[in-house]
Amino acid sequence: MTVALTSSSPAEVRFEREGALGIITLDRPKALNALSQAMCRAIERRLAAWEADRNVTAVVMRGDGGRAFCAGGDVRAVCEDEIASRRGESEGALGRELFRDEYRMNRRIRNFSKPYVALMDGITMGGGVGVSIHGSRRVATERTLVAMPETTIGLFPDVGTSYVLPRLPGHVGIYLALTGARLEAGDLIGLGLATHVAPSAQLPRLTDELKEAAARSDVAASIDRVLGRHAVGADPSALSQHRPCIDHCFGHKRVEDILAALDDNGSAFATNAAAAMRAASPTSLKVTRAEIERGASLDFDDCLKMEYRLSQALLARNDFCEGVRAQLIDKDRSPRWFPDSLADVDDASVESCFLSPPHGDLTFEA
Repeated sequence: MTVALTSSSPAEVRFEREGALGIITLDRPKALNALSQAMCRAIERRLAAWEADRNVTAVVMRGDGGRAFCAGGDVRAVCEDEIASRRGESEGALGRELFRDEYRMNRRIRNFSKPYVALMDGITMGGGVGVSIHGSRRVATERTLVAMPETTIGLFPDVGTSYVLPRLPGHVGIYLALTGARLEAGDLIGLGLATHVAPSAQLPRLTDELKEAAARSDVAASIDRVLGRHAVGADPSALSQHRPCIDHCFGHKRVEDILAALDDNGSAFATNAAAAMRAASPTSLKVTRAEIERGASLDFDDCLKMEYRLSQALLARNDFCEGVRAQLIDKDRSPRWFPDSLADVDDASVESCFLSPPHGDLTFEA
């Protein structure tokens, strides 16, 4: 029996109960299921309720619309609110509140005590990584494309990835953070970012079988058996063949030295990585390099607190709205960064981004 739970949730996300299985469906297909503040708050509340509900034994997270699982957070809305604030037409609260609520949701997912199965079918970027990568089971398909491209909009990899990326093998994490490189199923399995690969066409049947598994006494083991039955072999990781270049070039502490190493390498892979970095915000690159280094020694909660500080600092700077304009609004892909060179981004400017914002740090109380 399916029970729809929609009384206090926004139209962009659906909550259903199918027996003992809770199902969350992101339902903004025209926006590639980008997360609004209301969606983040509703998901966090629903997960809290389901964790306390003995009649719910597992949760599935999925996206609707066919093209994307979730393409990120609604940064366009944040940018528009920030611009309105600068004109005196808004209090500029959305940037404070959306990042706060999204990070609280990410924490809820990471700490969720019951099986949480993310069906990462299609585009999975930014906020989409946050609602999948922290779950206990993460299913990729042949359509999955994962990336953290925030440096191209004047931001930084967030949603808890400052904890995850430094813990990947070698220097892959900083490579992904600085270049926004895209990962497919084979890469995700190879890096441990996905736990299973299943055919996209099989996901409806897989979900039906998860409903049956959720009703069994050995819920976790039953869910793992279902995922195992549907799992297929992933293609070899395309990224793995470039590990020597990544580990050599991205091991440098300074972004300038990383670029120099890539230029010296001269391979097509290195040239493409350098080009991706040179298209990004210089400020974002330097902040991101410092973020990933610090994240390696922080626990998950402290990483989220650090990310919140960075979000508030960078929202107030030129590059965020300029990056959103160039990538998502005008789509001319020609952002005018300020400053526009790495040499003009000094250490003091980077360090200031890690300070507590005027309105206070992230807390995890509602």
